[in-house]
Amino acid sequence: MEDRFLKACRREPVDRTPVWFMRQAGRYQPEYRALRERHGILEICRAPELAAEVTRLPVEQLGVDAAILFSDIVVPLAPMGVGVEIREGVGPVVAEPVRSERAVARLRALEPAEDVPFVMEAVRELAGTLDVPLIGFSGAPFTLAAYLVEGGPSRSYARTRALMHGEPSLWWRLMGILGESVLAYLRAQVEAGAAAVQLFDSWVGNLSPDDYEAFVLPASSRILGGLADLGVPLIHFGVGTGELLPLMRDAGATVVGVDWRVPLDRAWDRLGDGVAVQGTLDPAVLLAGWKAVERGAGAVLGAAGGRPGHVFNLGHGVLPGTDPDVLRRLVDLVHERTERVGG
Repeated sequence: MEDRFLKACRREPVDRTPVWFMRQAGRYQPEYRALRERHGILEICRAPELAAEVTRLPVEQLGVDAAILFSDIVVPLAPMGVGVEIREGVGPVVAEPVRSERAVARLRALEPAEDVPFVMEAVRELAGTLDVPLIGFSGAPFTLAAYLVEGGPSRSYARTRALMHGEPSLWWRLMGILGESVLAYLRAQVEAGAAAVQLFDSWVGNLSPDDYEAFVLPASSRILGGLADLGVPLIHFGVGTGELLPLMRDAGATVVGVDWRVPLDRAWDRLGDGVAVQGTLDPAVLLAGWKAVERGAGAVLGAAGGRPGHVFNLGHGVLPGTDPDVLRRLVDLVHERTERVGG
């Protein structure tokens, strides 16, 4: 297996900077769009052969240095007792928002082997056949709680923040069951063959550092600390988290993902040299023409400065209108410009 990605996560010298993309499998691909005409997204997630097929596509087509399991962060919620669907153009929608003692009491902790065996089957299949490392993932407790409390996507997550402050004991019961479930889910993916895992805290950037430290950090630390003995890279990523980066590092991440709002060198200064850094090209740049992509990628690589420990990625997921050829050329560009980095 090519371990360029794993070496970079460990801040070891690599022959070229590794590249992978969040949402590197998705609607920008004609093959995926064709598959979605026949199957819903959760149907694909729950069919190991389809999930594996979609996961492999960008590895074969783009030449990326890691695969990420095709799934969705809401997949573990249904077996925990949550009615959830993914609505086209909206995102995850929860049938009955979780905002009371009774609603939290109805939730049960995830048992991965029994509740989501299809995920582990897909991981085992991919880990045994891919030529690059497989990244497993889960939504983080705050982001999952935000969907549960709000009932779906939100601009402000005001209900969630109000619950944190107004009913902290209820908040911690909710975070407790979600944290226990996420830890078990990620451990099971690693035990099935995932070579790294990413904890997506997509909406935690809505919090101040003080609120993150008080209401989120303990749960994230419990998860990442509970995975440390497995010896795999632990990637922690959130959107709009420039002010939270040191706290996300302190939660136990070995790699911190950074979005496009913070220049990579500034983010690395905030984080220090003890962790690897992933990011940070704005996904919208990929829609702006090749010259803009060259400039943007060059700026990210210049900010990295050839330091070991950089994993090139976008500052969030690939946008649906992205040209696959642009992604393929971007992978080649990063590899060519960073040949023998640190070597």
